[in-house]
Amino acid sequence: MTATRTRPADRDRRWSLPVPARIPVWEWVRESHGGLIGLALMIGAGAGLGAIVFRWLILTFTRILSGRADYSAAGHAAHPWLPALGPWFVVLAPVVAGLIYGPLVTRFAPEARGHGVPEVMYAVAARGGRIPPQVSVVKALASALCIGGGGSVGREGPIVQIGSAWGSSLGRVVRVPENRLRILVACGAAGGIAATFNAPIAGPFFAMELILRDFTAESFGAVVLSSVTASVIGRAAFGNRPFLDLPAFALKSGWEYLGFAILGLVIGAVGVAFTHILYRIEDACDWVWRGPEWLRPAVGGLLLGGLLLVLPQMYGVGYPVLGHAIDGGYALWMLLALMIGKMIATSLTIGIGGSGGVFAPSLFIGAMGGTAFGIAVHHLFPAATAAPGMYGLVGMGAAFAGATRAAITAVIILFELTGEYTIILPLMLAIVAATSISRVLSRETIYTLKLTRRGVDLDAAHHGPAHRLDRLTVGTVMELMPEPIPADTPIDTASRAIWLSANGVLPIIGSDQRYHGCLTARAVAEALADPDATDHTIADLAVIPPKITETSTLTHALDALTHTDDTGLPVLDRDGHTLVGWLTHRTILTALQQTTPAPPP
Repeated sequence: MTATRTRPADRDRRWSLPVPARIPVWEWVRESHGGLIGLALMIGAGAGLGAIVFRWLILTFTRILSGRADYSAAGHAAHPWLPALGPWFVVLAPVVAGLIYGPLVTRFAPEARGHGVPEVMYAVAARGGRIPPQVSVVKALASALCIGGGGSVGREGPIVQIGSAWGSSLGRVVRVPENRLRILVACGAAGGIAATFNAPIAGPFFAMELILRDFTAESFGAVVLSSVTASVIGRAAFGNRPFLDLPAFALKSGWEYLGFAILGLVIGAVGVAFTHILYRIEDACDWVWRGPEWLRPAVGGLLLGGLLLVLPQMYGVGYPVLGHAIDGGYALWMLLALMIGKMIATSLTIGIGGSGGVFAPSLFIGAMGGTAFGIAVHHLFPAATAAPGMYGLVGMGAAFAGATRAAITAVIILFELTGEYTIILPLMLAIVAATSISRVLSRETIYTLKLTRRGVDLDAAHHGPAHRLDRLTVGTVMELMPEPIPADTPIDTASRAIWLSANGVLPIIGSDQRYHGCLTARAVAEALADPDATDHTIADLAVIPPKITETSTLTHALDALTHTDDTGLPVLDRDGHTLVGWLTHRTILTALQQTTPAPPP
């Protein structure tokens, strides 16, 4: 008798209670709920610190290149360090900035070009949340240089990409599974938004609605923790005040709700127009430019500088200009000029290869258009309408909703940015109207259109293989049908055909040429081994496998293949009587590979 070696697991069975295995720390961090909480807190802290550094970089580069903390609010004031140039320095500031960040982005992180939210959305949907770690540093420097040099873009796209890259990098160091890595990326996005705008509620909803595009208890809890942590750090540095300091507003009449609904439709359409203008100008820049990519921001900066010379209010993010407009500081014609100018300036900044977000520009456009709408309505009904600035506030949310269709985020973030609860009902009404008109006018949003133009179906990428299989029918991918066997064929005659078949299974047809089932190699082997079955025909051995037709989805077909022992299944016509093709596991895998979106160039 041979003795067997006792394994540790066998020794443990001698105890009345099982001795748990020792779990390494990293395994606990990767798989436990407590580990996810710890990672969310670390990501929130990193995103909060990143927001502080990013804001400091913007302020520093703006002072260096313009001589002021925010040149957009200063008008045509002379540059204190270049008195000989005066206001003409704005022509050179974008060029100097472009000469620095152009090579930086081209060499180290092409993902940092443009507005970064679509890149994060795609990374979560199709790359398992993997974002190169150098994106954080390159995006921060490039966007700060671009904004400081006059680029008419926002800082929410950069901080989302910065925070998301930090979350992705930390998750990959710990080697968390892909489903958790996506959550950590969203934690970084939520923390960045929360710290930058002092918006701890809007941060999680931005991450859930736009980045994850899904709501679960685990992911929501993680992004909330990250947002709270980042907000605490951000408030310690920036203070606990609403991002925009605006006067209080109030409705004067119930009839105004109709006006706000119309405002939502109008400004929502403006948000859609901004989306298409952005990409039309980007296409024009691509068509015109034939030089090296690293030089493109500097050369294009001359065009941007010329626009800034005419409208200096377009310099940088432009929040002081936005507040001045809502306070009633501009006439109707100037508001319209600023609205159109912002569309062109932002589109040109992105088109020449600049780095920055489109969230702040959409708020700016909505504020100008909404205030202009309010002036017109107030002129017609002065006793029954609120101040035009209230329409400007609501217009900010309507423009963002029209461009992104993120209705929940639009409501919450406008409330947190302004601290004005009195606008909540008209804001909700206008945002619903803006989202509705956006769906009518455009299939894509300002974020998804960037990916669609590259051939990326974000919905298919986000929902994964099961969603892609559900979109395909069997008839579009099926193979040629093997030669069927007549039902009256003797078993010994059919045996040679079944042995030579590629799949070990063949369809059977009757004298009416209709499908009668399948013949398998196993059934033939059992029949040949039985002396009493020599007089039988293959009709006696026919089996009816799960039924699939040419109109069945691949999801249904895969389920049918899973519940059969055979390597393939016949495909029937719509009526389910006539053979039209053949389907195997290999067919579905090939179709899945062909529909998997490729990484964006």
